[in-house]
Amino acid sequence: MSPHRDPTVVGVPNFNAAEDAAALRAAMKGLGTDEEAIIAILTTRSNAQRQAIAQAFTHEYGRDIIEDLKSELGGHFEDVIIALMMPPAEYLCRELHHCMDGMGTDETVLVEILCTRTKPEIAEIVDAYERLYNRPLAEHMCSETSGDFRRLLTLIVTGARDEEAGVDPARAAEAAQQLYDAGEAKWGTDEEIFNKILAHESFAQLRLIFEEYKNIAGRTIEQAIKAEIGGELKDALSAIVECVENSAAWFATRLRAAMQGLGTDDRTLIRIVVSRSEIDLGAIKLEYERLYDKTLESEVRVRQVECVENAAAWFAQRLRNAMQGAGTEDKTLVRIIASRAEIDLAAIKREYERLYDKTLESDISQGETSGDYKRALLALLGPA
Repeated sequence: MSPHRDPTVVGVPNFNAAEDAAALRAAMKGLGTDEEAIIAILTTRSNAQRQAIAQAFTHEYGRDIIEDLKSELGGHFEDVIIALMMPPAEYLCRELHHCMDGMGTDETVLVEILCTRTKPEIAEIVDAYERLYNRPLAEHMCSETSGDFRRLLTLIVTGARDEEAGVDPARAAEAAQQLYDAGEAKWGTDEEIFNKILAHESFAQLRLIFEEYKNIAGRTIEQAIKAEIGGELKDALSAIVECVENSAAWFATRLRAAMQGLGTDDRTLIRIVVSRSEIDLGAIKLEYERLYDKTLESEVRVRQVECVENAAAWFAQRLRNAMQGAGTEDKTLVRIIASRAEIDLAAIKREYERLYDKTLESDISQGETSGDYKRALLALLGPA
């Protein structure tokens, strides 16, 4: 919905899918994985280029690159890379299915994906969803939602929005009056009128309608929605309004919310960064800094970004995670220590001690490793 494209990923010129496939195969073949090579390639290619790499990988090696990446990577770093490797519509379908599958539904994900996309983008998602899950998206969504919220999403998913009618000031004034009469001008609210107008009109037309609404009511349509409507419907309608007016700012606030409180909502963080990287992530970064007086880069804790900015700290965190909880991820320990021994293992050890106030050697010694396996790891770590 952003009026100007401002991507952070545009692909590379002189692209050669076979060469990239060979480099990725080399990064994953043998003992250890060259995560930095994977990052350097996949975060700089466009999605179309990544799909070409995947085809070349299968053609040259008879292997599925996503399956190979899954076998070599782990944690949220794996989540980022796999998200990058999926066609955009299929990735968003996976996110929609995940938010509705099992007990309960995460309505915020439905709002984020369905209320912020254009009609062509929604049509592509709808087609991909039925192909992937052998079930219409509208049917699945209707089984998981209810009331006016369900009716709004159904209108959006079934392609009710008219993006071909053009902009009509007279029609905008009429629609603004209808919204005012359905909300602030009466006792109670006629949610059906809000649904009909906000789901049917084009984004350009909605922008005119919202301007006319302010002239009529003396306050913004967003203020009216928050005062007159509640629950998931309020969130969905507000998302449409905010994205019509400034989609980059809306996504910036979502990113901020994902990084506040206890822990990080990594799934939302990854989904927005990956899905907007070829659309308007540059604009989102600018809005984030304007709104919060901090750069998005300084706050994002996605493993991909951490690795690019401080590879040693990123590997230290992966080692720590591999030794926490029930059992030890021996494959991860071996891969990182063996593959980084001649590169930057000394820096990783220093970062480990800085982050956790313990030496890496002491954690391995006190952990669940034993015998020759433990001795081999400690020998590779070198002197304390």
